[in-house]
Amino acid sequence: MITGPLIHPPLLEALASSGHGSGVLIADGNYPYLTAIGPGVRLIHLNLRPGLLDVASVLDAVLTVVNVESATVMQTPDGVSAPAQDDYARRLGSDVSMERVDRFAFYDRVRSPDVGVVIATGDERLYGNLLLTIGLR
Repeated sequence: MITGPLIHPPLLEALASSGHGSGVLIADGNYPYLTAIGPGVRLIHLNLRPGLLDVASVLDAVLTVVNVESATVMQTPDGVSAPAQDDYARRLGSDVSMERVDRFAFYDRVRSPDVGVVIATGDERLYGNLLLTIGLR
């Protein structure tokens, strides 16, 4: 019996199969799942309806089972951090660096063979995508 706060079997299996350096995308509801992920990626659907679940809630659950080494977000057109990104930085803490890259560079990173898990959420916030790199235990 699982006693931790993350109990979604396919997500637990996908995270357990990931290792140091593996990428995990927690994607907002606007992300193009069919065209901007690589082949063989585990796509976990948690997008029940708009607004549920959001990236921050999924991040909190993911952080209970994996260590995060770094994070990447999409840069806004004006270069100012989006409110969702500020929230992620707080949740990840000062030990996790967060890089901002333009939209197409972000899509290229997600298509990388290093990314093995994409989690679809119903988050409606703009620039809410969060690409995590798993760290050591």
